[in-house]
Amino acid sequence: MSDETNPGDSADPATLSLDDLRSKRSEMQQRDDVVSYARRVAQARLDLVRTELARRNSGGDVSEEVTDVLSQHLTGGPARPPRPAEDLSDDALSLELDAICSEHHYGRVEDLDEVELGELAEAIESFEQRVSQDRRARFDRLDALSAELVRRYRDGEADVDSLLDD
Repeated sequence: MSDETNPGDSADPATLSLDDLRSKRSEMQQRDDVVSYARRVAQARLDLVRTELARRNSGGDVSEEVTDVLSQHLTGGPARPPRPAEDLSDDALSLELDAICSEHHYGRVEDLDEVELGELAEAIESFEQRVSQDRRARFDRLDALSAELVRRYRDGEADVDSLLDD
């Protein structure tokens, strides 16, 4: 999985200049948009594969479930709606997910047998878990950068009015 951070991203936030601190935080937020997008798409695809498996097991119509799955994922889910972002479909993470889905014939979900559906679900789930782990680590780093910014403003080391210059 591609991670576009650089070694300087692990530097102690207290050692960074205010401009570097703001810049690193902004870069990480932008990268989180990409990671979040890839994660949501992976979760939606995985849910659709699972819905197909459920349809086969129940022998019934799951069109309402499919609508629920799509509306849940396309709106960002209940916890945190996505921030507006550019088209992220050409990012390395999105391309990796597309390659996984292509390799496992995601476009032919209805034609796949149970074993193939299981392999597809496992591949997408593995990708989603890696992306989620990366995202948790990114949140920890974002929290550390944000805490340092707050501390500087609170302690008077940085001028809140300087935010208007950005």
